[in-house]
Amino acid sequence: MESRSQPTNVIRFPGARIAASPRRDQKGFMDAVYTAGSLPVAADDRATKVMATRLTIFGLVVIDEMQADGTARRLRPSEAIHASTACPWRVSKPSSRYRVDDSLPASDRDLFAALQA
Repeated sequence: MESRSQPTNVIRFPGARIAASPRRDQKGFMDAVYTAGSLPVAADDRATKVMATRLTIFGLVVIDEMQADGTARRLRPSEAIHASTACPWRVSKPSSRYRVDDSLPASDRDLFAALQA
């Protein structure tokens, strides 16, 4: 009779596993942003910028690029994909998922009105 200590279909790769870091884990990063309200991202932190870009594509966070003069410029998801290492970013939770303001024509505002159940 043969005794097996491990199943034969499992292959163990050598080396220690890297512990998940809140800055590298997408859910942990999003939780940190939502808890703090906003987080700064260093200009050369490409991995965090790529993660923030994925989250902004789905509308879960917004990205502001901090300019040399201290002003912030909101990045669209299409701009954030080209994660530049020239400027630091500020990643924030969105103020609201949908925003209806005065820029909408009056004829379209009823489309966003709350419906009574």
